[in-house]
Amino acid sequence: MRNIAIFASGSGTNCENIINYFADSSEVNIAVVICNKADAKVLERADRLGVDSVVITKHQFADKDYVLSVLSNYGIEVIVLAGFLLMVPDYLIEAYPRRIINLHPALLPKFGGNGMYGHFVHEAVKKAGETETGMTVHYVTNVCDGGEIIAQFSCKLSPSDTVEDIAEKEHQLEMAHFPQVIEQFVSSL
Repeated sequence: MRNIAIFASGSGTNCENIINYFADSSEVNIAVVICNKADAKVLERADRLGVDSVVITKHQFADKDYVLSVLSNYGIEVIVLAGFLLMVPDYLIEAYPRRIINLHPALLPKFGGNGMYGHFVHEAVKKAGETETGMTVHYVTNVCDGGEIIAQFSCKLSPSDTVEDIAEKEHQLEMAHFPQVIEQFVSSL
């Protein structure tokens, strides 16, 4: 059984989907949800689903010993970023080499890097007149959205799609594929 920490900053729909997917798993245990915002809806979702959560503020992330002790207390082997909006500190990448993965709401290397998250990504996709969009799961490195790609899934766009349509199409890919990518990733360790 592999203990996973999900790092999230927002509403937590992906987090909830992942928790539900692994609810009866004998291979994966979602041990804790880590959030950097005390008022994030993801904390309510974790509580409702019976998963522990810990708020670690941006300031607290600077405290290597504290963060690593929280993860150690839960026996964390893998970290999954699901809408986590802070850069992962170098010490965490060093402590979990090739054990931290991230979901990005575009087909990297397009529309990645600093400032490219959430609606900003979908707005950029629309502005560029892209005919497809998608999601990327990649290893986390110290380069924002620069880690090796693990998996990508795409969907077609039409010129009439609004930014909201693009976001919804991409989100459906996340809901359909992200848990399975995590499962395959964990089984390869």
